[in-house]
Amino acid sequence: MVAIDIFREIALSFPEASEKAHFDKTAFTIGEKVFVTLNERLAQATVKLTVQEQDLFSLFDKTVIYPVPNSWGKKGWTIIELRKVEEQTLRDALTSAYRTTAPKRLASQF
Repeated sequence: MVAIDIFREIALSFPEASEKAHFDKTAFTIGEKVFVTLNERLAQATVKLTVQEQDLFSLFDKTVIYPVPNSWGKKGWTIIELRKVEEQTLRDALTSAYRTTAPKRLASQF
């Protein structure tokens, strides 16, 4: 289980990451690009992965990490259940989402 404050700390630890409101959620961005959203009420994060990364992370446990069940999921957007995920797995998924979204000069650091 990962607490919301720990999730927020990890998401904001990436270079140039910032937090802002995004509809009924919180978005974590690099510039104007979202790499993860947080739904505090449901304790879910939704990360932007490549389809290949989504497949790999989903192999772990489909009750913990799974594609968004709509067309966004087919583009790599993936839900992570914060009440069930181990912290290291979350860190790995957020790092992948950051690398997928960040400019090359920042992504290359990871």
